[in-house]
Amino acid sequence: MSWTVWTEQIPAQTVLDMPADLRTKTANFLRALAIEVGGAIDLGRRPPGDAMDDLEVRYSLEVPGEPVIIEYMIMSDAKEIRVPVMVWFH
Repeated sequence: MSWTVWTEQIPAQTVLDMPADLRTKTANFLRALAIEVGGAIDLGRRPPGDAMDDLEVRYSLEVPGEPVIIEYMIMSDAKEIRVPVMVWFH
């Protein structure tokens, strides 16, 4: 089973409110992030981003070259990353 990304309502609306080009870049980044995080976890490596808790379940990172910061949580049992927070500086 491959890793997936799930975005909560407010971050999902944030993506929908973005200009088309940024929306596409952000959506593609999230899909690639799920694959990268899943690969790292499956290999016992550290996922991308800065750990935001002692359990190393919640991480933060920015979309490279874009005014977007994402916080995500790793749900290993479900092979999923969840995005509860997204900040778009516009």
